[in-house]
Formats: sequence, structure tokens, C-alpha cells
Amino acid sequence: MMRTVWLFLLVAVSALADGVTIRDDGTKLRVELGGTLFTEYHYKDVARPYFYPIIGPGGASMTRDWPMKDTGKDSTDHPHQKGLIYAHGSVNGVDCWSEMKQFGKTVHEMFLKKGPDVICSRNQWVAPDGKVLCTDERTIRFHPSTDVKMLDFEITLIASHGDVTFGDTKEGTMAIRLAETMRLVKPKAKGQKKAEPGDGHIVNSEGVRDADAWGKRAKWVDYYGPVGGKIVGVAIFDHPQNPRHPTWWHVRDYGLFAANPFGVHDFEKKPAGTGDLKIAAGKSLTFRYRFVFHEGDEKQGRIAERYQEFAKP
Repeated sequence: MMRTVWLFLLVAVSALADGVTIRDDGTKLRVELGGTLFTEYHYKDVARPYFYPIIGPGGASMTRDWPMKDTGKDSTDHPHQKGLIYAHGSVNGVDCWSEMKQFGKTVHEMFLKKGPDVICSRNQWVAPDGKVLCTDERTIRFHPSTDVKMLDFEITLIASHGDVTFGDTKEGTMAIRLAETMRLVKPKAKGQKKAEPGDGHIVNSEGVRDADAWGKRAKWVDYYGPVGGKIVGVAIFDHPQNPRHPTWWHVRDYGLFAANPFGVHDFEKKPAGTGDLKIAAGKSLTFRYRFVFHEGDEKQGRIAERYQEFAKP
């Protein structure tokens, strides 16, 4: 009997060590994998909910600190690019991406579920005049700690307040702003005309690399570079059932990394509005993505193989 009890306790402790824990302090959710911080979901008094920081393999901090934390080491461009977000630059013509004087917000309404390994929430997309443009329901699932760290981000966009159009612009959408040391180009010093090459690299599922990957369609993209003296990377997977799969990628040499199925005009130089996507009143669309935080480049991270696992029906 005693041996059975000890075996049960051993299994329970092991599950806790490898598992997911989510705690709410009233302004953000703290997500731990195996008892250590993975990320925090900031949802109160923000322009839109976001994940920051994101701690990758080996304790690597994989998102830019600014503007959440001013270390004096980060560039200070694009203050709206906070950690990991879902946002878009034209929702019924309203900018719900940047944080200029007149911009739309994504307001957390309520949690539908918290834990043990998932966050489900309902949010309103609100214009500067207070008008609700649409709503979303998002489900973020965290995977127990393995050789990589993974989260799945599923979002259902709901035309809850009439027709809604996600407009044709490169500014968006499923996005992360990476650590400065992972950039393809280093930040320009004051008075410097041309940026120096950085130590980061980009590769997509079609074999297109670095700056050439911007605006191209692909099933997945991996962005890797050094953090704290070791090479780490993050891959984003576009699910085969997503509208307009394979998606276009707004992946920049300065560390912005985004899947964007709407910005056809910018990416392919087609007539403005080509990429507009309208959701009729009362209808909805669902998008699914996976983020994989791994060591090394896309080969060491087995990104192509992991994508096939994600893409299975």
C-alpha cells in the first residue's frame, strides 16, 4: 500500500514539473511550464492584449523588452509592437494595429476559461469613438515542456455588430516582435545611413531566406538568431484550414515577424483592396497558428517535421 502511495506521489510531482500552470493577478495571467515562467498575458488597461515576456529554451528572452521595460539596449521604433499580439491595421477602415492618436483598441471582455493549460477569452474591437467593430473569441493552448516550447493560438473573428472588413494592408496581423539580437540588421546608430548586418536569419517552407521572405506566401516561417550567446528561433505555422492558406508573411529584418492573410496589395503589388476580407453580419472566420520556440536553426528545431504534425487533420 505504502509503495503504491509513493508511486502516485512520484507521478504527481513529475506531472507538475513538466506541466502547465496559469495564475491570474487581476491584470495579467502568468503562465509557467515545469514551474518556471514561460510568458505573461497582459489583458487589463492595454491597447490590446499581448504576451510578454516569452522565455524560450535555456531561459532565452525571445521578445524585445521595449516599451514594456526600458533597458537602454533596445530600439524604440513601433511602440505598438509589444511581445506577441493579434492586431490589424484596417478593420472597417479603423487602424487597430498602431497606437497613434486615433486608433482602435482590442478590449478584453471576459475569460471563458483559464487553465489548466488553456486560456479562452472574449474581446471587443473598438473604434476611437467607442463603436464596437467586431468581437473575437481566442483560445491559446500551452504544451507541456519538452525540447521546445509551444503555444497554439486560435482566433475566431465574429461580425457581431454588422458586416466587418479586414482591409488590404501589410500592417498586421498574427505577430511577434523578437529580441534585438535576433535581427537581420542591427539598429542604426545616430547619424548612420546604412544599417549593418545582424546575426539573425529567416527561412520559410519554400526555402526562401532572409529579406527575400518578406511578402511571400508560405506554410511556415522560422526566424532565428543569438540570444545570450546561443542560437534560438521561433517558427510560426499557418494551419492548412486557415482562409487563404498558405498565408503571406510580414516578416521584417528588424525583428517584426507576422502572418498576414490580408495585405495582398502591399505584398504582390495588386490593386488596392484586393486583399479585403469581408465577414457578413452574424458570421465568423477562424484562424489557427502554432508558435514553436526552439534551439538552433530550422533544421535543428525540426520545423518542417513539426509542421507536418501540426497540419494533420
